[in-house]
Amino acid sequence: MTSLFVPWDFLLILILLAVVIPWRGVTRLRKLTSVPAPTSSGRMALYGSTILFQWFLVLIVVWRCAVRSVDPEELGISTSHPWRLVWTGAALTAILCLNQFAGLRKMSQVPREKRGSLFAVSERIMPRTAKETWLFAALAITAGISEEFLYRGFVFLVFVRMIVNYSAPNTAAAVLSSVWFAVAHAYQGRRGVITTFVVGMIFVSVKIWTGSVLPAMVAHAGIDLVAGLCFSQMLRSSSTEDTAHAL
Repeated sequence: MTSLFVPWDFLLILILLAVVIPWRGVTRLRKLTSVPAPTSSGRMALYGSTILFQWFLVLIVVWRCAVRSVDPEELGISTSHPWRLVWTGAALTAILCLNQFAGLRKMSQVPREKRGSLFAVSERIMPRTAKETWLFAALAITAGISEEFLYRGFVFLVFVRMIVNYSAPNTAAAVLSSVWFAVAHAYQGRRGVITTFVVGMIFVSVKIWTGSVLPAMVAHAGIDLVAGLCFSQMLRSSSTEDTAHAL
């Protein structure tokens, strides 16, 4: 692809991801934090609506890409070099999940008042019961598939097409798509945005090297699953300790 022309619908989706998604996340978090203690039904409604919304976005992008005759390989939907995909996905998932686990374990040893705003946000939206955990698992898998397709697939593709005639288009597109991904997580605060940008750069680098978003999809879902399961355990432990202290 050597043209700088990007269809209007692609640009519109790009703007939607950069403006509407961050705004929606911040607005929903403010609504969730406006009540003293979010209920189980409130968290499950958040999970369910997010799952539906993310798949809705994916369907829109798939539709417009089909209309524009985009090759699936341009979106990273590729199974070329299957063994490379398998071992890269396994290694990436293992490293990032272990890092996530270690980080949460370290956080659990820090006094609650020193855990920061990101913990406060997570405390309100992470699952606490078995029923919530199952729905959160579905959300984690959805996020792994949909967000990698949207940001490492579609957004990366759009930026490559926009700057293809300039030097190092893949590098520039990697940075810009990671910025889009980070901004989408504005509800997590500054620290969350920075962390998300770094993770996005790791994922897009793997996508460029393998030519596929599949390893990143597996790793992304794995990170979110570990976060939900470990955080749920952490919250239950904290609740038990608080009850013991009260007695």
